[in-house]
Amino acid sequence: MKMTTKINIMTTAWILCVLLAVNSIVYVSFMKITTNLEQEELGERAHNIIKEIKDESSPKIIEEKMTPFLMNHSFIRIVDKDSHMISQVSNDHNLSLKVKPAFSKTSETQRKTIHLDQGENQMIIVREPIIENGKVVKTLEFGERVVGLELGKDVLLSILAFCTIIGAVLSLLGGRWLSNIIMRPISNMIDTMEDIEQSGIPKRIVMQHKTKDELQKMVETFNRMIGRLDKNLEKQKQFISDASHELKTPLTVIKSYADLLRRRGTKNEELTQEAIESIHSEAIRMQKITERFLDLANTELDNGLDLVTINLIPLCQSLFKQLKVAYKREMVLHYKKAPITVVADELKLKQVIIILLDNALKYSTDKVDVYLEDQGQLIILRVKDYGIGIPENEIENIFERFYRVDKARSRKTGGTGLGLSIAKNIITQHFGEIKVKSQEGIGTEVELILPKMGIACKKEK
Repeated sequence: MKMTTKINIMTTAWILCVLLAVNSIVYVSFMKITTNLEQEELGERAHNIIKEIKDESSPKIIEEKMTPFLMNHSFIRIVDKDSHMISQVSNDHNLSLKVKPAFSKTSETQRKTIHLDQGENQMIIVREPIIENGKVVKTLEFGERVVGLELGKDVLLSILAFCTIIGAVLSLLGGRWLSNIIMRPISNMIDTMEDIEQSGIPKRIVMQHKTKDELQKMVETFNRMIGRLDKNLEKQKQFISDASHELKTPLTVIKSYADLLRRRGTKNEELTQEAIESIHSEAIRMQKITERFLDLANTELDNGLDLVTINLIPLCQSLFKQLKVAYKREMVLHYKKAPITVVADELKLKQVIIILLDNALKYSTDKVDVYLEDQGQLIILRVKDYGIGIPENEIENIFERFYRVDKARSRKTGGTGLGLSIAKNIITQHFGEIKVKSQEGIGTEVELILPKMGIACKKEK
């Protein structure tokens, strides 16, 4: 069943339920109010009749005094304790036959439905006790056929039925109009999704009028999603292009030297050695690029973290020893108190620090300073070098894949342009932040901001 049909049926059913409830209240209220008015009038007449016949004992005189109180289609009777009729006056013989005499010690009123030759009729009966010497000895019974009540009831039911039918029709039309308004952007979204499915090209939903409601929010959310998808597709294309470009150069070098060896053989030892060294060097470079690809893919898949409590001071000192062997450079660790701990994935956090230290050592010739700070809920790690720096207009691009400020220098130092992308992904997984400050010719400072309790704290929240 279509959503529009469901909305139409549900709104119509709801309106009908409301109308039926209102109609029932109107009908009951009308009958109650009309009956109460008639009962009050008959009760007043019954009291007056009792006053008139109070001192009379002759049935004939009593009937004469009761006759002027008769109304259209009514009867008045006196009933004894055994519910036997003592006297009666009536201008509707059939009506009086439909109601049996009844004795009552208390005042009471009754609405009764009777069936006459004219059809179904409503009548009201009032019974008032007649008291003599402090005791109830007889009952005055006053009955009247309420002609206007039956007619009013039929008219009211006709009006209510007509209004209900009109309400149902208007509800169907209104429900259809409402469902079309609600479903229009959803239908546009479905059409757009089908176009995307068939063409494979992301498209945005065009909304003619801004309604400032949940539907517009849904459309805006969808368009933002498509925008992000566009960006991701562009990044994917750029990644493939950059990866192809990065792998093309070492493959070209390897192929060139391999062709050279095939043509000239291996008799020329100097040429052979040069070719082998170049092929080996480019193969190592390709290996590093491939490893970086795998690292980047792993961090973007978010395969989960192996969280442990890490003391950053011995961790950094251990990494310094490893890198000093390769770079023969001075690295200084600064901290005010110990220990400085953080909950994180130790292997991934090591990878981030190595990437930052590796960059600092490659692009500077002076010492590298590392600062550790415990700021309560946050841990700050800063890596500062005094090297070539980064131009201000390039800082916002350095986290992009394969982006390198100085491509010639990066190639010489063995950079792939993937390190900072990997580092940012890892820090994001830890709900942290990475910031870069740099001045060209003065140096660069990279700041890692990590929650002290790491991702565990975020999950508890």
